[in-house]
Amino acid sequence: MTIVIIFKIAAVGIIVTILSQVLKYSGRDENAFMVTLAGLLIILSWILPYIQELFEMIEDLFAL
Repeated sequence: MTIVIIFKIAAVGIIVTILSQVLKYSGRDENAFMVTLAGLLIILSWILPYIQELFEMIEDLFAL
């Protein structure tokens, strides 16, 4: 895992937080929820290969 992915996650988190707060204060709670959910899905799609690699390493370690 490189430091670049950590900075990407932080940037998406900051952007999603700002957008969510703006939408909540303007009375669009449903849209704020959708922005938060979209941000979560984007980040999960980025880290899913790393999670898969982790499980493969654990499987090789224990030779399952």
